[in-house]
Amino acid sequence: MEKSSPIQRSLESQPAEFALAIQRVALVVQYVGTHLHGWQWQPNARTVQGEIEAAIRSVLGYDVRLSGAGRTDTGVHAAAQVAHFDAPGFIPAHRWADVLNARLPDDVLIRASATVPDTWHAQFSACWRRYRYTFYTGQRPNLFVRPFVWHYYRQYLDQGKIQTALDAMVGHHDMTAFHRARSGKSHSWVDLQVAECRRQDTFLTVELQAKGFLYGMVRLIMGLIVKVGIGELSPAEFGQLWQQRQRHRVKYAAPAQGLCLLRVGYDDVPFAPEVWFDTQPHFFWGSAVA
Repeated sequence: MEKSSPIQRSLESQPAEFALAIQRVALVVQYVGTHLHGWQWQPNARTVQGEIEAAIRSVLGYDVRLSGAGRTDTGVHAAAQVAHFDAPGFIPAHRWADVLNARLPDDVLIRASATVPDTWHAQFSACWRRYRYTFYTGQRPNLFVRPFVWHYYRQYLDQGKIQTALDAMVGHHDMTAFHRARSGKSHSWVDLQVAECRRQDTFLTVELQAKGFLYGMVRLIMGLIVKVGIGELSPAEFGQLWQQRQRHRVKYAAPAQGLCLLRVGYDDVPFAPEVWFDTQPHFFWGSAVA
């Protein structure tokens, strides 16, 4: 029979009325998705939700459901995913980060924890999600960036052309061209708030921000936008393709390792900016800086 933890034994010793003192705890979660099968719990597979729920269960002695701001696919990373769960107030909310990190594997980290109102929800209270996709265009491979980039070395990617193509996507548009069959949404309309392309030496990043994204949408856009960057498609042709909903011409999704859920926005953010705002390093040749 599995032994209970000291925290669990302390909980069991509390008076009965203590069970009513439930708090909602919000988490900022980082993970390297290389060896994880995405966010959502799956049987017989390592997932972020599964790892964190197991850590919580080892503390409380019973199952607790963790709700995340969004679901990421196998191999996708997160710099500041947000999640919440409900637990007895015996452990102060700000202490949960340390408690869970002592029980989590090396590729999952709780950056911070805080108490939030019981009406607050990691998914439904979110105003936007922001993703960053990183391309590496160096002529030689670099082992130290390989887990976090798409090494697109065949041709130079033109930042200006990519930005022009992205500019037309900002706004409320039908994104059927980038709507995978497994998406849980009944429609393909997305309100894209930000679309930015930046280059630094051999690294090029694209950041997209929206209230919500279609399943697989960002990777499908990245898989096609490289054709603009190398000149196979003009920005106008790219725009015509998605505006005319030509889903059959979107055949390739960019590799998962280049994608990172950068951050999630809320009207009332329960964390300091340095905890969540921009915690994935920007890569530069030979080094990385936060």
